[in-house]
Amino acid sequence: MVLRPFTTFMFAIALVAGGCLLAAPASAADKNNKKEGKDAKLPTAEQVAEIVIYAYGSRPGLTQIRRNGDEKGHLTRTTEDGRTEEITYENRFVRGDKAEKDKVRLDQKLPTMEYALIYSGGRVWGVINGTTFTPRQEATADFLAERQHGIDALLRYKENGSTVTLVGRDTQKSIDMYVLDLTDKDKQRTRYYISAKHGRVLWLEYEEAAADGGKPIKYKKMFHDYRVAQGTLVPYRTVLFVDGKQVQETQVLTVTYGIKMEDTLFQNPEAATTATTTTTTPQ
Repeated sequence: MVLRPFTTFMFAIALVAGGCLLAAPASAADKNNKKEGKDAKLPTAEQVAEIVIYAYGSRPGLTQIRRNGDEKGHLTRTTEDGRTEEITYENRFVRGDKAEKDKVRLDQKLPTMEYALIYSGGRVWGVINGTTFTPRQEATADFLAERQHGIDALLRYKENGSTVTLVGRDTQKSIDMYVLDLTDKDKQRTRYYISAKHGRVLWLEYEEAAADGGKPIKYKKMFHDYRVAQGTLVPYRTVLFVDGKQVQETQVLTVTYGIKMEDTLFQNPEAATTATTTTTTPQ
């Protein structure tokens, strides 16, 4: 049985060691301790990460329910020349025991074209009209960023061999939160801002090197409209900022987990053709 996210969150609070309640607001003593340079009573980075996992549906629940899925929605994107693109998408995935063993297919439909980006076997390629192509470097980077710098990277930090570090506690606009850094095996860092009351990721930030070697590009993703989907939490609206400017807004329409997924969705059509030709060639 999978517990509801609120129930698992309250259960997880009781597990935090040292009597440190995640949902409790910062006390005057804590504030004084910070001012005086003393150690305030804070949970460890691992405890905060585990609280987030429980809040989103628990590790067993997420493993069972989100082993594969199909998400459909639309996004509004602002291009470099200032134009606005309206795109419908379908994101299908099958999870491995680690992120590098996942299979992901993102189909996008624009007014003028349709294409898919696929991640499988540690590689990324594109498919358009049944023919493969090599995506632009920026498109590949954006596609991988959803995996490397998303909420899912935190929910699977142990499986992926990532490390977490508690930066501290903060209050912004009367919202008490914990600030947590995650560093993956490739030394890529993502900073998460987590609600101390609900254990949800409110937003995250990361940087990427500029192609011209200039100042690093700063990214920020904000998550809104959390809903329960098959016993797990899903933000149905995500807003992406680049160097402080909003460039994309994504709206989830439907999401379904635990469905049958054909492996051919994630296969390279040219590789499949080559394999068939090789098999049928007379000896």
